[in-house]
Amino acid sequence: MADSMSGFTLSQQGINLAPGVPAPSTVTTSGTGKSPGNGLPPKESEGTPPNPGVRDVSFIKAKLMQPALTSHYEVYILPPPDAKSFIELSGFSYNMTELLSISCSEASLPGSSLTTHELNNDFTGVTQRHAYRRLYDDRADFTFYVNAGSNGRGYDQIRYFEAWMRYITGEQIANSDSVTNFYRVKYPKQYKSPFISITKFERDLGTKKPSGKMTYKFINAFPISVGSMPISYDSSQLLKVTVSFTYDRYVASNVSANQVEQEPTQVPAKGVITNTPIQENPIFTNPKFGISDIQTSTNLGLSPGQVNPGSGGLVP
Repeated sequence: MADSMSGFTLSQQGINLAPGVPAPSTVTTSGTGKSPGNGLPPKESEGTPPNPGVRDVSFIKAKLMQPALTSHYEVYILPPPDAKSFIELSGFSYNMTELLSISCSEASLPGSSLTTHELNNDFTGVTQRHAYRRLYDDRADFTFYVNAGSNGRGYDQIRYFEAWMRYITGEQIANSDSVTNFYRVKYPKQYKSPFISITKFERDLGTKKPSGKMTYKFINAFPISVGSMPISYDSSQLLKVTVSFTYDRYVASNVSANQVEQEPTQVPAKGVITNTPIQENPIFTNPKFGISDIQTSTNLGLSPGQVNPGSGGLVP
């Protein structure tokens, strides 16, 4: 019965469609493996997930078989000028920035999150969240190998950050036995670093076709703690020191175009006079009290002889 009726339209078969319902295609695609209609796959529309496709091996090798490794990175730590001068008084005769860069054994790429506000009253049974602030991590940890040194010196990584933190607090030794001391903390702009960064790259850096790199720059960073370092008579291990930095925020390179958003134009409210010149605190002599005062009567609309509520004197 189905084969005998396949050549007739729906109206000829006695089937009536509801208003607004389109009639199905009459093109037979059985055995062709294609979609009905023109024989082409359906087009993707906005909000519709793409149809799964067959990818060749080259795509998998290019995208998935070259994962990034954790052992290729470089840190750069530069104290502010005043702190650097204070630290160098401890006798660092070589480039400590380079030493810290090659001795950093562990570091953490920073992270952030969005703080949201819940809305429960717009739609029944629906909880919406709107972002209103970006929240950065409160610290970044760096672990350094400690060098033994020579000529009676060494432990430069430890002494370096101890000197930086001593500069921040302005610690002073009151006597030779180092028992009594006092401190006066410096201003933030004096001890916050202008440039501390972590650069992540791969082993092919410097070749003809490098895989690229990514740099995280910390804004207004400074050390807040030097971690304890356990030592014992058990089997010897490499001595490491972990230093925690705090910072305001970070900037990640190669993320998007650095475009500065312009502030909206301030439109004055209706009825506000904007073309009236405002006098900037002219000085006059109060005729009643004979003292100098600040005249603000021109902006208050007062007449001569009235009392200026801002200064308490008479308007000349």
